[in-house]
Amino acid sequence: MASDSGAPQRALSGRGLETSTSQESADRILRTFSRFVSAGYAFYLVMLLPDIVATAPQMAWWWTPVAVVLVFGSGLLLGVMSLRRSATWMRHTAAVAALSFLLVAFSWWFAWDGTQTVKHQGVWLSVFPGVASLAAAAAWPAWLAFGHLAVAVTTVMLINQAARDPSMNNPFLPDLVFGLMFCAIFVGATVMALRTGRLLDATRAATHAAAAGAASVEARTVERERFDALIHDDVMSSLLAASQGGSDPTVQRQARHTLGQLNSLRTASASDTTFDCDAVLAHFRAMATQVDENVAVRADVDPAAAVTEYPADAARAMGAALAEALRNSMRHAGMGARRALSVTITPAMLAVEVRDDGVGFDESAVPPHRLGVVVSIRARMQQLPGGAAVIETRPRAGTRVALSWMAPA
Repeated sequence: MASDSGAPQRALSGRGLETSTSQESADRILRTFSRFVSAGYAFYLVMLLPDIVATAPQMAWWWTPVAVVLVFGSGLLLGVMSLRRSATWMRHTAAVAALSFLLVAFSWWFAWDGTQTVKHQGVWLSVFPGVASLAAAAAWPAWLAFGHLAVAVTTVMLINQAARDPSMNNPFLPDLVFGLMFCAIFVGATVMALRTGRLLDATRAATHAAAAGAASVEARTVERERFDALIHDDVMSSLLAASQGGSDPTVQRQARHTLGQLNSLRTASASDTTFDCDAVLAHFRAMATQVDENVAVRADVDPAAAVTEYPADAARAMGAALAEALRNSMRHAGMGARRALSVTITPAMLAVEVRDDGVGFDESAVPPHRLGVVVSIRARMQQLPGGAAVIETRPRAGTRVALSWMAPA
């Protein structure tokens, strides 16, 4: 299947599945818990509204409306913040919700008129201190979340002891221990879930970095072997020419060229930092044909690129990524699928497009342990300054992988 000349533009601006759309596991778990906590606040607001209204006459005129707005307003706002892309706003709002509960609980003592209620459950604040501590777990480290739980439960239990009719009170210590243990189960589950998400993110990042590093080493090894083979051929041809033609000017020029090649190999740290246009194109062709020797390669080279030097790391990264794209196509595109590679080189840009007309795939259904696309293509290009990768595919519609590198402004 033929490629078209719009490849570089679509590689930079076309629709696709880009690396920037990924979402961390810890943030996804935090978002879920934020919505769960917000739903808990909404549930308790509806359930406790009659008690809130009934006990309002026992409090200062300002306390009940302020308490409801601070406690339930911040809790409901947490659900709204979970709809935002940034997790920072969720954590800030969760912290406000946790602190608001403590502030309202402490201010109760100053607003209460001393009337003792006869209801066994006590004041409405004592029904859900654990929900506020769940918000604390979403905002702060584990030790602060459990500290918040201890302060919140102890405070509302003391309020109950003071506000209830003495005949309705249970022993304080058993009530306190039960409240702490009951709420600690849910706070502990929240802490462990968030910690698991962070651990998963760290493990994934380490795995991707290790795989990308291994792929980079492999790409460098392949490149060095290719240059070693070329230099080996130069050495052999120079020796053969010297044995047949003596020391005529042609043989001398060939020998000087071969010595230059050997010297560049010896000082690889200097010679491998940049590729010229021809070397970039040769590298792309070599990486492609090592995977599929029958792949059709089309090059579009700006004449101004002939005098441009390109970072060797950019060429190597793109070469390894295009090789992985071809390798995935050969494995999964199906029998009879045709592949095409187009390369565009300008002074400011390198662009590669790999297409096939195979069976395609649903990327959301790819198992997490399959690192070919994630690491060898996306992560490699993401780690390359100025690099980008776009993948377009769907079942029975073929696959397009567009790689690009833009020179710094």
